Amino acid sequence: MPRFYPNTRFSDCWSSVGDVTFYHRNGICYFRSKAYSSFAGTAGQLERKELHHRAILAWQGLSYKRQKTWRRLAVGVAAHRPPFGDGNHISGYNLFVSAYHGFAQLGNEHIPVPRPFEPFPIFSLDFAGCSMSSLFDMELRFRLTMVGTDVPSRYRVLGKIQIDAPGVGRNPGMMRNYLSPSVPSGAVSEMTFTVPRKRFNISAFQLHIRYLLLDTVTGYRSQYHKLSALASLE
Repeated sequence: MPRFYPNTRFSDCWSSVGDVTFYHRNGICYFRSKAYSSFAGTAGQLERKELHHRAILAWQGLSYKRQKTWRRLAVGVAAHRPPFGDGNHISGYNLFVSAYHGFAQLGNEHIPVPRPFEPFPIFSLDFAGCSMSSLFDMELRFRLTMVGTDVPSRYRVLGKIQIDAPGVGRNPGMMRNYLSPSVPSGAVSEMTFTVPRKRFNISAFQLHIRYLLLDTVTGYRSQYHKLSALASLE
């Protein structure tokens, strides 16, 4: 590990510059070649990366007037990520990208039309059971309670789901997106998700899900909720 010696131009170095990374050990500065990973990502990660790239290109292709409209609509729309608080809202770009991603997750990828953000209904999921739907898949059933809308069929439920051995904690990196094919029909509706069966003993398993509502009219996504349950096949 080569050592960095101070000179008349630089008394010390930190971080990375080009292909060289500087670091400290016992108060002495050393440098080494910057490491690069050859792992480009999973198929799902690459797909999401390409989708996001298309969303960016779509935003860049908008006229200044249309971008200004999105910026105006974004004022007052609460951010989905911290810091939260009064006066903190997302940008027009973020609102556009959210709608673009939302429509893509609904299977209808296109350049969205600017629409005002409308408050989502109050909603929650309760786990209702699980059964095998095929040799390799199982069906997860939930009860969706939704209050504050006269048109429940306007929304779809998107779940980021992790199935693991009993007692295993939530790991966002292990969660995968699933869009429920069920369409809400009232204040209480049954939602189903079909997920791959895991190889471990499936008589009991740990379920973690982060779920949200997708607005089929605007493409916007609600804040997400979390649910964990110890489940078993019926």
